[in-house]
Amino acid sequence: QTLDQGTKLLDDLIARARDRGETAIAAADAFALHDTYGFPFDLTYELVAEQALTVDEAGFEELMNQQRKRARAGATARGGGAADDERSRAQELVAAVDHETVFTGYETLEQPTTVAAVARVNGRAVAKLAESPFYAAGGGQVSDVGIVECEQGACRARVAEVFRIGDDQAVALELEQGELKQGERVIARVDASARHATESNHTATHLLHAALRARLGSHVRQAGSAVQPDKLRFDFTHGQALSDAELHDVEDQVNEWILANEPVRALTTTLDEARGLGAMALFGEKYGDVVRMVQIGDGRFSRELCGGTHVRSTAEIGVFRMVSESSSAANVRRIEALTGPAAVELLRRHDELLETLAGELGARPDQALDVLRAHERQRSELDRAVKEAGGGAGDAVAVEELAQRASDHGGTRVLAATLADVDAKSLLEIVDRLKGMLGDAVIVLGSATDGRVHFVASVAPAIVERGVRAGEIVKTAAELTGGGGGGRDTLARAGGRDPSKLEQAIEAARAAIEARLA
Repeated sequence: QTLDQGTKLLDDLIARARDRGETAIAAADAFALHDTYGFPFDLTYELVAEQALTVDEAGFEELMNQQRKRARAGATARGGGAADDERSRAQELVAAVDHETVFTGYETLEQPTTVAAVARVNGRAVAKLAESPFYAAGGGQVSDVGIVECEQGACRARVAEVFRIGDDQAVALELEQGELKQGERVIARVDASARHATESNHTATHLLHAALRARLGSHVRQAGSAVQPDKLRFDFTHGQALSDAELHDVEDQVNEWILANEPVRALTTTLDEARGLGAMALFGEKYGDVVRMVQIGDGRFSRELCGGTHVRSTAEIGVFRMVSESSSAANVRRIEALTGPAAVELLRRHDELLETLAGELGARPDQALDVLRAHERQRSELDRAVKEAGGGAGDAVAVEELAQRASDHGGTRVLAATLADVDAKSLLEIVDRLKGMLGDAVIVLGSATDGRVHFVASVAPAIVERGVRAGEIVKTAAELTGGGGGGRDTLARAGGRDPSKLEQAIEAARAAIEARLA
């Protein structure tokens, strides 16, 4: 619906532009389509180009920047001032130094360098390094973390943030020892573990993008991403939730490319050549005449313009596992996924959970589902059998199954359950049978029939001495169903008028029993 509405509005804008003899769509109109109607700018750009028109991209980006400034202002009002102070100081340092920081992080994780400028802000240091191996957040990838140490060992600081200032950068540092001074020779070290995990997730994001386009169609375009050491998030244009089959196919394709150990190469080329090769561009990014293109394998399935860091070959990713697929915005879906050790840990937790469940069911892990389904069938048969008991004592096998639902609380058996369409007399007879099976126990049963609610509670004498009384139990349950009742400490009955509250009443009775036992 969003795409249909946006296309109609865009058609009107194109028609008006042609009527006025204009060759471009105004930035304000493109921004309104994006901001008000949720129509992606990259679609506006492509559809307008098909009509031999252009879009005021610079104006659109300026409107986006104004929106970001308003958002930052709101964040400052909510307490985001400290981070803004550091960024402002970083901008001042960058402007005061007449040369840009040389980023060496593509080639090395450890860089001898010089502190070109430094300042203290809010208890931390903001520094501009002559050379830096630290990646500054951009293109969805988070900043590197690491350490900056004086060559002579007199100072040490932990990298807390890397600010991207145009084509330059500065780092925010938490000092752990000594002081950093301008002109100081230092060693800048990237946290190798965090960097590799981030690179794995970034390359996996490119593979995920390619797999989605291969499975769903070429309409799939990146609409946002977050690449972190612990996980990746990928937003993409698509009009509906993915089916289980589609999700399985996409995940299998990504893992197939990982297993193939495809090389990952970053190539420097012209923007026109990259576009001619079919390289995907990141929405909202500005590219110069010379661009960095990341190609996986021979490039047939993945070429993207990207300034981020990547693994050298896909096998370094290890394994790819999707954890969720959801809606992010109108006609935009979101996938979150894990790679490498984080994905292995998730799979291990799932295995442990399955083994625990299988142990509770007394089955092997590969039999757990069948055994669980068998238990569910038995429970359904039990409910039918108890219902069919009518005015009699109930089916012995069904009552035995009911007894197996009792739980243990510090050596005391507790059974709190609802039964379908069983009258008060039958409830009492079922409780008598259960007492013989469970021994010293607390039992409370509830049922609804002919618009009335019935409760029966039984408490063994030894448990009455611990403060659990049948009369109090049924009263607690009955009050929730608009009724009342009572009886002896060891056996009590009650009734109510609201069958819709039966389950809630039994749970309240269970909670009261457990509280007393505790």
